Amino acid sequence: MARPNIYSRSVFINCPFSPDYQPIFRAICFAVYACTFRPRCALEISDSSLVRLSKIQDIIRECQYGVHDISFMTLDRKSGLPRLNMSFELGLFLASKNFGSGKQKLKNALVLDRSGHRYQKALSDISGQDIALHNGSSKKAICEVRDWLDTCQGGTYSLPGGDHIYARFRKFSKQLPSASAAIHLNANKLTFSDICRAIESWLKDNA
Repeated sequence: MARPNIYSRSVFINCPFSPDYQPIFRAICFAVYACTFRPRCALEISDSSLVRLSKIQDIIRECQYGVHDISFMTLDRKSGLPRLNMSFELGLFLASKNFGSGKQKLKNALVLDRSGHRYQKALSDISGQDIALHNGSSKKAICEVRDWLDTCQGGTYSLPGGDHIYARFRKFSKQLPSASAAIHLNANKLTFSDICRAIESWLKDNA
């Protein structure tokens, strides 16, 4: 079980891991770090002895906050079937809040989608909840995550604005290839842990 101070700063990132989503995924991770929180996701652990669902459940249990992007809730071109992992993990997170006990009751979620009211046709059970839109834009995703986390931390301190975080994210993204090459890594093949270390290091060096 995660320590309370870690729990209250941890954000579960529930989003697609496909290459075409990578810019938004990295933008969300960067925004979470820039707001002094810690991103968590299923990619952080590579252990064949663990069942994937158990791993996801453990991470959800250790995070007070969750960003859930359901924008890829579309038919897969190869299989012709819908991609439901994100909506399933959103369900797990909401169930943990509603049926859990203790600090699990404190969970807070941000649900993202690409365009307005699209989700109502595929996931009508969450109609009535506040859904934020990123319109496929990394900048918009950063601004939505920043504004949500600002409300989560209760105004105890001032977070940098979304436009400022996005400008820093663009600078980080431009410097990432050379920084990766300097430590013998391919910027196009970075693991989740590689990205997290790179963001943490960059933010520290560019405070």
